[in-house]
Amino acid sequence: MSRYDAAVRVKITKQCGEFFQPTGHLRPAVLPRVAEAFEAGDISRDHVRNIVDVMAHLPAGVPVEVRVEAEEILVGHCRVGWPDDLPGIGREVLARLDPDGMVVSEADRRRKRGIVVCRPGVDGMSWIEGWITPELRALLDAVFAKLARPGMCNLDDTESLSATAGVIDSAVLEAAARRDRRDAGQRTHDALFALLRPGVDPAGLGNHRGLPVQAILTMSVADLERGTGVAITASGGHVSVDSALKMAGGTRPVLVVLDADGIPVYLGRCRRLASPGQRLVLVARDRGCTRPGCDAPASMCAVHHVTDFVKGGPTDLTNLTLACDHCHALVNDSATGWRTVVMGEDSRYRGRTGWIAPKSLDPSGVPRVNQRHHVGERVAVAVESSCQRRGSRGWGSRVA
Repeated sequence: MSRYDAAVRVKITKQCGEFFQPTGHLRPAVLPRVAEAFEAGDISRDHVRNIVDVMAHLPAGVPVEVRVEAEEILVGHCRVGWPDDLPGIGREVLARLDPDGMVVSEADRRRKRGIVVCRPGVDGMSWIEGWITPELRALLDAVFAKLARPGMCNLDDTESLSATAGVIDSAVLEAAARRDRRDAGQRTHDALFALLRPGVDPAGLGNHRGLPVQAILTMSVADLERGTGVAITASGGHVSVDSALKMAGGTRPVLVVLDADGIPVYLGRCRRLASPGQRLVLVARDRGCTRPGCDAPASMCAVHHVTDFVKGGPTDLTNLTLACDHCHALVNDSATGWRTVVMGEDSRYRGRTGWIAPKSLDPSGVPRVNQRHHVGERVAVAVESSCQRRGSRGWGSRVA
């Protein structure tokens, strides 16, 4: 057993195990609902590890009943969701418990930031490690979304497209991508190398999937008015509202503010390709690939017509959605193809994109939506229900 695995098991045991105290009394589990679900086999060890990490960051002044409800929300997600989604749910929970950012402040993040380039090894290679701020992550993600794509900036391919390429020919990029044998880490390395080479202007990287290479930040009107909460990046990251507003004051990042209904953008059938304005709204609305279960962020997605353009589908926002390249290719009229529809007025997901799996995967033919990019909605519903039961305006109002 590795040292890391042993440490994780000890950490889980301390929070989920029952122990006899020196007085002889039995000390119950710190996280009893997690322990119960784990013992029943409803959740995995990875689920428990992530829940323990989230609960450790809750403010000390949170009332016991709110802490219990936060635990129930996390356990409830585990029964239907993936362990990798829990940090995002934890950020949503923390944003509501700590709206003023007193637990993890910007000063804390600035103290923690740092990148260390270790000494070269015998082979001349150097290891890099460290922590970067959410703001730097948002900027890097925007660059890597373009330059670290398969077929871009490949040091092993002299015909690969470079960072200085102007208008990118999709056929040339697809051919280069088929020749690309690099893994994700190697593509990121080559993208950073290309970005830092002489003659490359970061401000002149052109477009990526119809938008300039720049950070895109989305926040709600309510959070903007309060000046608290988080903004979401096109790659699925989180930036505090205060930091997002500071970034938006520059010339590069784009800030999208949406109300509860979104922003209507209509182009009818005057063009097949979505406009940059529509793409911005889709990034803010869908946040990523809309096929159920897919976790590809918006920065890795193309715009898809729910009703195909060749079948009369308009290039209106109500008929557009985001889909990653892999999922986009699954939509076809064959027996094994997926279909997309707009959820109706009677659906709880009104206006969202529903995906219908082929009969071989789901004989019911029921359209389903992707919730992986909208964990905040589930947290908000659970928090509202919790506050109604306790007669409180919100979780944060009870924190000492």
